[in-house]
Amino acid sequence: MPTALLVLALSAFAIGTTEFVIMGLLPEVAADLGVSIPGAGWLITGYALGVAIGAPFMALATSSWPRKAALLTLMGIFIGGNLFCALASDYQMLMLARVITALCHGAFFGIGSVVAASLVPANRRASAVALMFTGLTLANVLGVPLGTALGQYAGWRSTFWAVTLIGVIALIGLWRVLPNHTEEVKADLASEVRALRGTGLWLALSTTVLFSASMFALFTYIAPLLGEVTGISPSGITWTLLLIGLGLTLGNVLGGRLADRNLKATLLGVFVAMALVSSVFSWTSQALIPAEITLFLWATAAFAAVPALQVNVVAFGSGAPNLVSTLNIGAFNLGNALGAWIGGLVIAEGFGLTRVPLAAAVLAVLALLATLLTFSTRSPEPELALTPERTVP
Repeated sequence: MPTALLVLALSAFAIGTTEFVIMGLLPEVAADLGVSIPGAGWLITGYALGVAIGAPFMALATSSWPRKAALLTLMGIFIGGNLFCALASDYQMLMLARVITALCHGAFFGIGSVVAASLVPANRRASAVALMFTGLTLANVLGVPLGTALGQYAGWRSTFWAVTLIGVIALIGLWRVLPNHTEEVKADLASEVRALRGTGLWLALSTTVLFSASMFALFTYIAPLLGEVTGISPSGITWTLLLIGLGLTLGNVLGGRLADRNLKATLLGVFVAMALVSSVFSWTSQALIPAEITLFLWATAAFAAVPALQVNVVAFGSGAPNLVSTLNIGAFNLGNALGAWIGGLVIAEGFGLTRVPLAAAVLAVLALLATLLTFSTRSPEPELALTPERTVP
């Protein structure tokens, strides 16, 4: 296993932690800065919008750079943004710092995916991408609960100081172990944009949006569902989230291996599984053990799609792997917002928490249909996906 893959995973861990840990620290942040909980919640929305909007612009801005230089610069922005968060004296400064931090998120994962795939043989590219994204899943398993505990004990700013330190370690690691691909052909802005033509690419991106919407329609409201429907205590919910995190990690690894064998079958199978398990959870959520088993299976199925979706998008836009890979990260975040809105709409309209999983199932079916449409346009070329030397004619 190349050491560079482990450093990329550490970078993903740091970025994932800083994105999600704020959820566990909202009461502390709100109390310290004198804002409401919903007001503090906009710090999450601001970050997601920063990712979705900033990702393509950062990818285009660094499109002509060597990938190592781009990743080092993006990690530098990440470190600066978290340092700004730790030093923020009021809500406005913290919001600005969150947006600055988010600018590096999409481009780092997009370019990092291309670099990760370049470190292994062609038949193991999805697995390499999955290993990098394991850092993101571990951020949910370990980074978020540990960061929350640190923030509750030593103040919320201490968490951002800790993430800043992890970022510095990752930056040093990237500088020392990432290879210098002197043979990279630098794409210009016009060629990157030209590579966005094609129905298949945009259908693939739509699939990513619908997948993420399905996942976060349920995941966003998992805590109140477990508390009010299943009857789990707050500490029990924490352990359930850890179980979900383990399922996400397992699914990420399995999904990478399956996608290396058959990309289309992996995506279709995952979306069928998500639709079925989400539907079942609407009923198993009434009892503790069935709910725990169902959620573990759901998490495993859900994150099995992540490496396949990344490879799928780049396979359709292989002429500009940096840009389309980064756009896919933006699509993930757009789906996050869409899914949370749809889940909230189900609750607001009075259908109840147990109907939220059914909404997630419907979105998974839509992702399945989008996949069928995507592959009906033409078969993607996985062997060209995430190939660093691929150039635009």
